[in-house]
Amino acid sequence: MSDFLQSIIDRDPAAKSKLSLILTYPGVKAIFFHKIANFFAIAKFDLVARIISQFSRFLTGIEIHPKAKIGKNLFIDHGMGVVIGETSDIGNNVTIYHNVTLGGIAPSINTNDQRNIKRHPTLEDNVVVGSGAQILGPITIGKNSLIGANAVVTKNVPEKSIMVGIPATRVGDATKGFQPYAVTDKDKD
Repeated sequence: MSDFLQSIIDRDPAAKSKLSLILTYPGVKAIFFHKIANFFAIAKFDLVARIISQFSRFLTGIEIHPKAKIGKNLFIDHGMGVVIGETSDIGNNVTIYHNVTLGGIAPSINTNDQRNIKRHPTLEDNVVVGSGAQILGPITIGKNSLIGANAVVTKNVPEKSIMVGIPATRVGDATKGFQPYAVTDKDKD
């Protein structure tokens, strides 16, 4: 738990202390409740798992399906309106901003054909997803990629890509890494 909280402090200049994260960050609470809901989902107590996830949604404004797979140190910043679908798979050290959807495509069409199959995205390690982005379908966002605010991504994204627009297109190489809030070492002088 301490490593998880430190990872948020390392990525958020507004984070003041681990105690403040526990008490005031909705993303921290949502991850905590997801761990409990996921335990019940794996044990096939689906109704209990869904009740816990809906309670978490009520408290935080963040909806994470109990069966979603989440790696270490997921940071959901601000969080309101985040939706993470059932078959989503999130790697380690991923950052997601508010109003992001990791969703399926056409969930109300041929519903029975979509049961028990991969319908939602996979985000590999160190991905950053900007506010309002929609990542839809069983696609993969490669390691160290940056998804711009309000982008709509419906195709696989190679590692270290910067994706923006509707539909999202690759506009650059993310080899320099993510600078939160566009702060760079040059700006600090």
